[in-house]
Amino acid sequence: MNVDGLPSVSVSWRRIDAWLAVHAPASLALLNPPVDPDGLESVERVLGIPLPTELGESLRCHDGASDWTSLLPEQSPLGAAGIAERWQMLTEIATENDGLATRPWDDEPWWHPLWIPWAESADGNAHVLDLRPGSESGRLGWAGHGGCGDFSDEWQGLAEYLHEVSQALSRGGGVRGMYPYLTSNRQVWWDLGPDCLSLDGEPLTAAPTGLG
Repeated sequence: MNVDGLPSVSVSWRRIDAWLAVHAPASLALLNPPVDPDGLESVERVLGIPLPTELGESLRCHDGASDWTSLLPEQSPLGAAGIAERWQMLTEIATENDGLATRPWDDEPWWHPLWIPWAESADGNAHVLDLRPGSESGRLGWAGHGGCGDFSDEWQGLAEYLHEVSQALSRGGGVRGMYPYLTSNRQVWWDLGPDCLSLDGEPLTAAPTGLG
């Protein structure tokens, strides 16, 4: 348990993995094995800072996925190399296009070097950990696509987010309006609302709960 009473990142990943093994083995097969120490050192060299504890713990469970997959709501986890590549690309784009400054009509800049992308959506948004100093350091938000950074639908940290995902899979329900389904080839797909019937003409079934 974390000091705030939430299960650790590792515990939540174990619960997610156990559910995937029973109900969605095709999605589980896309998750990479744990990152090696060289991979962690390499991404930290690029970022210029140590990885946050929760992100390092997550990478030690799975070094991202081998292909984009909707096994998490709206996004696929990045591996260490993907984190470094995405951070470097977004930082360079922001530097060249005045994307590091907050415009008067926005609450956030387009990008900040202390935003660490840990996952990405199918349309190119980065799910980031905000490591800027302050009371909200470690929160999750969206950045790196259209408009400015968005922390309006935030989680306080990666442990909270993964716990919500594991709870939705094991006990039912959704994660901020997104609900889990199974495709015909036994992969997980998250979609808005609890009553989706198909994806691109293929049937969807509501994800079963538990491990039975």
